[in-house]
Amino acid sequence: MAAFMADNSSSPSNSWPLDQFVQDPGYLAYQEELRSLIFNTAQTAAPSREASPTLGNYGPTDEELAAQAQTKTALAFGRRLEYLKNYVAQLDMFDSNGAFTVQIPVLARSCPALLYAVLALSARQMERKEARQHSFDSLELYQEAIRLLNPLLQARDLTIIPICVILCCLEMMSASPQDWRRHLEGCAALFDSFDVNGFSGGLLQAVFWCYARMDLCGALISDGTQGTLVPLDRWLPPGSDPNSAADIFRDHRSPDMHANYSVYLCSKVCELVADRTHYVELGENNGCDSATFERRWLRLWHDLQSWLEDRPADVVPVQFIESRPFPQILFVHWAGISSNQLYHTACTLLLGSKPREVKLDVGPTGSSIWHAKSTLDCGETSQSQVGTFASVQVDPEHRGDDGVGN
Repeated sequence: MAAFMADNSSSPSNSWPLDQFVQDPGYLAYQEELRSLIFNTAQTAAPSREASPTLGNYGPTDEELAAQAQTKTALAFGRRLEYLKNYVAQLDMFDSNGAFTVQIPVLARSCPALLYAVLALSARQMERKEARQHSFDSLELYQEAIRLLNPLLQARDLTIIPICVILCCLEMMSASPQDWRRHLEGCAALFDSFDVNGFSGGLLQAVFWCYARMDLCGALISDGTQGTLVPLDRWLPPGSDPNSAADIFRDHRSPDMHANYSVYLCSKVCELVADRTHYVELGENNGCDSATFERRWLRLWHDLQSWLEDRPADVVPVQFIESRPFPQILFVHWAGISSNQLYHTACTLLLGSKPREVKLDVGPTGSSIWHAKSTLDCGETSQSQVGTFASVQVDPEHRGDDGVGN
């Protein structure tokens, strides 16, 4: 468990200004309470797979009816119905089955804690988009979600996992990078305790990949000093060989999983850069010497180019025009936009740390400038056609503009 409770002195820079929401004493107190509750739950003895609770298991029918009545009452106040309609669909950007827009709202009808988490996230997104400075409905909703979450945590109800990930999204829209990782640590501990990974199937799989994109955000903003909080071998099914990761993703034969593979590969690049930084600059004996670094670098470069060549139709741009100063790249699928951005981001990071001995073919693929331009234009051109997407899931530096949407 200690592996997930990282030393905050190594967290990303706490340089971005905080708004009034995150400075509220009530928010800070509830954030600490949530963190404590999550770790207490993660540290308790985990149930066996056979005895694991199931999503939506809230007891007898009369309790379900009482919960549904409570959710109806919750929606009768203020702008809450508006918040529910605004619920952030972009969290499903890599999930064509709509776990967050279809399954989560259905579960929320009989789970008040989940409903309040959904309302809090949506309210916070609207507050950020409207640039509100002093009135925060999301704070009250956030606090109520945590209050209702407590008994579910004690019961180790699996619904706690989507609830905590949704609350993590809210915090990432508001808090400093240091606080992002603190809440990410809690989710990471839950995934470890409940054996949830990127191939768990169903809702939990979708929730994991939503979290994984945020985990990658934390690694990307660390300036090459940190990898992801959840070790990459735990993104795969238990007992999997990391060297066979490409085959594991490919076997699913879906655009969504191919997009998720880009998240995995970009995270692998962050891991490699961090390992090399720790070896060279901090003298850490982690085995990332020059020969090992070059071997891992070449393997990752090959995997990234294979990812590009193997893209399914939904992940390939429908239009590509080489123009100045930026190429014009048009996608019609959210997964296409963001996964290609991550491909170009990963290539840019790799090229920035390329071993001198490595020689690449002449062309745009070997140009970090070309990849950087393509990263920007993948989103810029496509957003004008298909609307906003969840930038906090890919590019955390834009989180303050419109909240979740860039």
